[in-house]
Amino acid sequence: MKHLAAPWRSTYVTGSNPEDGCVLCRIGGEPENDRENYVLFRCKSFFIVLNRYPYINGHLMIVPIRHAEGLSGLDSSELDTLIRLVVKCEKALAEGMNCMGMNGGWNLGGCAGAGIEGHVHIHMLPRWSGDTNFMTTTGETRVISASLENSYTRLKPFFTPEVDQ
Repeated sequence: MKHLAAPWRSTYVTGSNPEDGCVLCRIGGEPENDRENYVLFRCKSFFIVLNRYPYINGHLMIVPIRHAEGLSGLDSSELDTLIRLVVKCEKALAEGMNCMGMNGGWNLGGCAGAGIEGHVHIHMLPRWSGDTNFMTTTGETRVISASLENSYTRLKPFFTPEVDQ
């Protein structure tokens, strides 16, 4: 396997500085910077953001504003809101990205693939036939076919403000 050094990515994964704390808590506490942080939607207990280092264009994350290590750390109201936001993302990706399928899930702990440990979040990824090609399967390199700006512009209309959930 080839290894690609990407030291610029550590700023995002670690929240830029260990003293700064959790990057997701930082984004959750900065509603004035939502556009800059690619936050598409915000309600009382969650925000939806584009993954800054996506596996594929349109890669969304549903994040509780309150720091919780796992789904078991969320109360029943938050869990109800979370599933409604999963549905909201499903509709946005289907209509805004015209995807043919989706992947979704969460990773708890580094050994499970969590790039940001300790603050649970749900990933929602649009998929298309042919989006995994020889670059991914033999070159072990992902090609992102659209910019964050393009994905933000396409998805933002599907995340209009509404009564808090």
